[in-house]
Amino acid sequence: MKVLVGIKRVIDYNVKIRVKSDGSGVETNNVKMSINPFDEIAVEEALRLKEKGIATEIVVVSIGPDAVVDTIRHALALGADRGIHVDMPEFPEPLWVAKALKAIAATEQPQLILLGKQAIDDDCNQVAQMLSALLDWPQSTFVSALSIQDGKCQAVREVDGGLETLILPLPAIISTDLRLNTPRYATLPNIMKAKQKPIQQLTAADLHLSSENHTRILKVTEPPTRKGGVVVSSVAELVAHINKLPLERSES
Repeated sequence: MKVLVGIKRVIDYNVKIRVKSDGSGVETNNVKMSINPFDEIAVEEALRLKEKGIATEIVVVSIGPDAVVDTIRHALALGADRGIHVDMPEFPEPLWVAKALKAIAATEQPQLILLGKQAIDDDCNQVAQMLSALLDWPQSTFVSALSIQDGKCQAVREVDGGLETLILPLPAIISTDLRLNTPRYATLPNIMKAKQKPIQQLTAADLHLSSENHTRILKVTEPPTRKGGVVVSSVAELVAHINKLPLERSES
């Protein structure tokens, strides 16, 4: 079974984000970048399926400028078999990513597509759902447990008040939650081996897609500065203070 995994290069989650002075986005120059944490969980799950003898090949796909090749190499060092880089000057919007993955899926014919539930830089949480609609494949989002047997995928996801278990016929699309697994570290020998693994280069034209986005960012601003806390001496004073909060917010 071939598994396709989508990964995105994002600012490392340990870095304090700074907004550009012109408000056009966040600063990425000289900032540590890494694989999106939810995507890393998707890669780890694909590796575990291969170790169980269920998956036979893992192909990772990343879209963006040349720097995303480093992210693909990281996934290859973790154990993926080969990579596909769709060269784009900027990171495209979710719909474009979904269309690109659809075109790649038509060529690669995977039985399972694993995606992080969202990227930590834009928090869109849209690609898996859009890709499911475009391919007309079943999907399960926010998956915290996954098993595959007899050509079907059993996915467990958290819902309000409990856990929901779904059975999906393959091919299917899964988006991963934090609780699914703990990603492994790449070993030095595997980092060296990853340099020899193939990465296919594609462009928007190869996928018969235009580079036009349907949305544009008007402005990015810093979140409002949090006010200091208040120390109260009694429950009655706490309740009185809480009752004032809606009024203070409406007046601010």
